[in-house]
Amino acid sequence: MHSSLVKHGPKKIGEMHWSAVKIILKYLKRTKDIFLIYDGREVILEGYSDASFQSDDDDAMSQSNFVFKLNGGVVALKSSKQATTVDSTTEAEYIAALEAAKEVVWMKNYNQELGVVPSIAEPVVIFCDNNGATAQAKELRSHHSSKYILRRYHLLREMVNRGVVMMH
Repeated sequence: MHSSLVKHGPKKIGEMHWSAVKIILKYLKRTKDIFLIYDGREVILEGYSDASFQSDDDDAMSQSNFVFKLNGGVVALKSSKQATTVDSTTEAEYIAALEAAKEVVWMKNYNQELGVVPSIAEPVVIFCDNNGATAQAKELRSHHSSKYILRRYHLLREMVNRGVVMMH
């Protein structure tokens, strides 16, 4: 009730609104050390990335997709058109995995501020269904098969090497 009063209340802010805000802030302060643990197991974040190769018939662009689950419950998902036309499924999957890895960085930074999921400091596993993209991400240097992947997408390789994410 208090949050809806603050969110949808009249345009004129009055004493009643400030009282509601105070109640909400007191509640947040009281519950800052409380969080949900799913069935008593360690809290584990895992991601899945996928791409639809040249799925747009008009411009031959591919689609990146990812989903992140915290102990089985979806906490983030996204589907977006890739900004670059690619020549292979491996490239499309590699770019999708990078988008997922960027989300991991955001979630890790957000969690660091909140401090609610201690295990997120560990590398987050991203499952990718393309062996070529997974191998590219684990390579320490570029080679013949990756020469057509734009350099900006090799940020994924750096994230794997730094232990931010693990590709499977």
